[in-house]
Amino acid sequence: MNDEIWGIALQILILVLLSYPLGGYIAKVYRGEKNFMDFLTPFENGIYKVCSIDATEQMNWKHFLKVLLTLNLFWFVWGMSLLVAQGALPLNPDGNIGQSITQAFNTTISFMVNCNLQHYSGELGMTYFTQLFVIMLLQFITAATGMAAFAAVLKGMSSKTTSTLGNFWVYLVRTVTRILLPLSIIVGVMLILGGTPMSLEGKQTITTLEGTQQVISQGPVAAIVAIKQLGTNGGGFFGANSAHPLENPSYFTNMIECISILLIPMALIWCLGFYLKRRKFAVCVFSVMFIVYLTTVYISVGQEMGGNPQIAQMGISQAAGSMEGKEVRIGSAATALWAMTTTVTSNGSVNGMHDSLTPLSGMLALLNMQINCWFGGVGVGFMNYYVFIIIAVFISGLMVGRTPEFLGKKIEAKEMKIAIILALLHPLLILCGTAIASYLATNNPALSAEWLSNPSFHGLSQMLYEFTSSAANNGSGFEGLGDNTPFWNISTGIVLIFSRYLPIIGQIAIVGILAQKRYVPESVGTLETDTVTFSVMTFAVIFIIAALAFFPALTLGPIAEYLTIR
Repeated sequence: MNDEIWGIALQILILVLLSYPLGGYIAKVYRGEKNFMDFLTPFENGIYKVCSIDATEQMNWKHFLKVLLTLNLFWFVWGMSLLVAQGALPLNPDGNIGQSITQAFNTTISFMVNCNLQHYSGELGMTYFTQLFVIMLLQFITAATGMAAFAAVLKGMSSKTTSTLGNFWVYLVRTVTRILLPLSIIVGVMLILGGTPMSLEGKQTITTLEGTQQVISQGPVAAIVAIKQLGTNGGGFFGANSAHPLENPSYFTNMIECISILLIPMALIWCLGFYLKRRKFAVCVFSVMFIVYLTTVYISVGQEMGGNPQIAQMGISQAAGSMEGKEVRIGSAATALWAMTTTVTSNGSVNGMHDSLTPLSGMLALLNMQINCWFGGVGVGFMNYYVFIIIAVFISGLMVGRTPEFLGKKIEAKEMKIAIILALLHPLLILCGTAIASYLATNNPALSAEWLSNPSFHGLSQMLYEFTSSAANNGSGFEGLGDNTPFWNISTGIVLIFSRYLPIIGQIAIVGILAQKRYVPESVGTLETDTVTFSVMTFAVIFIIAALAFFPALTLGPIAEYLTIR
């Protein structure tokens, strides 16, 4: 067990050490400063020329959003068309058939919004063609879209007075060519060296030591796994995701993948400080997120390594911890670390089954996604935190009798209304969806039997988790839930759309409105936002608005389950 703890400590240390310089590099990319990837400039200019893009154009916030949303609409049509027709397309050596309309709708929306909620098993529900030209392609595009929106937020926050937020196309292209693609190549090579397959051949039939025949799926796994982790996309090439022995063969590959999940989200917080030239502010934001993350890891690791008390009472050894739904080569501690890492971001990949987590670990996974601003998805994590900063500034200003100001801009009624709507939208989508599903399951025993593998408290948690994961653009699940049905495909698809685009629209709008305001120089009366006091205030606002909204639902689900097994 001591080795497991040291493994966790090493991964977290590597994360922090790598994220800081990466944050400085990303700031240079978005500021257009000279960096070692400038040799790609002719290639990028070629893309602009072929696509008739004016790279010098400066967009206001409305134009920026229009381009972002139009591009996403195009990729929706692209994804739907290919998934339905994939059975007739090339690179299909295993003869997999096309997806149904509702499943293709859910899959396309899910990967388009950086969620990767999978209501299918990867090796059976996809062909190599759609894995590459829908799944992997969208994993680059959607991650770059979130980071491009983050770059626009940085531009608006750093400008004293401006009506423009930069060029969406330039941010998008540079994010792919200079950040995501190079990192994906590095991680992909490391995974191949660790034993992850990278092939376009079909399934292989082998003879085991017992003399039986076994069919082994393979494919371009390493390439897809690299960007699924780095882009906080999640999803799995195989149905078992990163619990699969080919997608994640060893403890070494497990470390590489787990570090990749949180690397860019952490780096973007440091990027904030470099870009704004406010390192102290970035340290405050990072500290709040990091302390919460470490707290969830500490509790979850303790719960998973402690085992199930009911099994211990039967005299069965719990020395390895709670190992139901976990891989022996990975262990209970590393599975707990992954579960917390994948839910403080919008990644959603798993190296064990979350449905088998002990109740408090399952609750923390839920709570991480319900709060949805501890590092979060690439780009959008800080943008969600930014909404709570605006609310905290406004409340703090009223409490101490000062005009609410943030980075030299007055916070007024319009920005506050948008921020409050966004803060309440997340619990509204989750709780309403769960309430409807619970009503249908309660009043229709056939549906309850089809959907839920567990009754009572855990059954509620399964439905709550599905809508929470959808609204947080996460994609993981309590996979005891039978979710490949028209109801779950359509209902979660609708939640995915609202929870991705409405926040981005609102957040860009807030930044755009504030950027146009007259800059007010900081003075003795200015509320300081880079202090421990304000950091605590922001955490309190997040906890009161986000966390407490879900407390009744958590009480009826994982908390009740925890008390029951005790």
